Amino acid sequence: MRREEYGDLVAFLSVAEERSFTRAAVRLGTSQSSLSHTVRRLEERLGVRLLTRTTRNVSPTEAGGQLAATLRPAFDDIDTRLDGLRNLRGTPSGTIRLTSGKYAAQMILLPVVERLLGEYPDLSIEISVDQRLVDIVEERFDAGVRLGEQVEKDMIAVRIGPDMSMAVVGSPAYFDRHPVPQTPYNLTEHNCINLRLPTRGEFYPWEFERDGHPLNVRVNGQFACNDVDTLVEAALAGVGLLCLPDYLLTQLTAEGRLIRVLEDWCPPLPGFHLYYPSRRQAPPGFQLLVEALRYRG
Repeated sequence: MRREEYGDLVAFLSVAEERSFTRAAVRLGTSQSSLSHTVRRLEERLGVRLLTRTTRNVSPTEAGGQLAATLRPAFDDIDTRLDGLRNLRGTPSGTIRLTSGKYAAQMILLPVVERLLGEYPDLSIEISVDQRLVDIVEERFDAGVRLGEQVEKDMIAVRIGPDMSMAVVGSPAYFDRHPVPQTPYNLTEHNCINLRLPTRGEFYPWEFERDGHPLNVRVNGQFACNDVDTLVEAALAGVGLLCLPDYLLTQLTAEGRLIRVLEDWCPPLPGFHLYYPSRRQAPPGFQLLVEALRYRG
């Protein structure tokens, strides 16, 4: 294969995956017109249309889909082999892209990242803070951080934090007006603050367990929000009861500004894990980060 033919295939695959000449041009560092000309030249050489173009979007034809499905594994294999060659350098380098929620990014990732960047000047790390459950393969992240129970089974998961549990809390002012719930069934008698989940848009069902028996409760109340900090402020103001991971509320409960209830219905859960797809030849920088984050408590 001539060098320009390889380049044409790379150009086509970028457009097919991005579903846009504009985004693919940015990804490849070229112009949209040049990219369009390259793909058209490939179609003429193969004698088949690879992309369907409209004013609103771009999508692969059947032939284009088959070609893209062939090219992606081949290019991934090339990238893996090139990574293996870079490993011979022995010095961690390159860019590692991570996705994480805000708390884990600040409290777990950042202290480790700061140390590594100081020790290895050729290494770069990008953290995208996002509360969604991100598909790291589709969005091209090297790894992500989630609570253990949220990690997909086909991912490698490395524990990077201790166990946690859910915590139901209310302010002293709220409990001046309402009795303390003794079981999750009593929550129907309370004004509960709902968390709108960022990924699916549903309300978070409050999850409990006792003596090995799980219990999910759909609570009701006058206030809901998709921002954790706002929910905590609402609970502090006495709006209602709130259920969040305990690590978000530890200081407030220690100070007595929020009172924890139903603690015996909230067993420990797997804490934060770094998760990533299987990689036969992970770059030295990525291996270094995984080991630095590994929880040994």
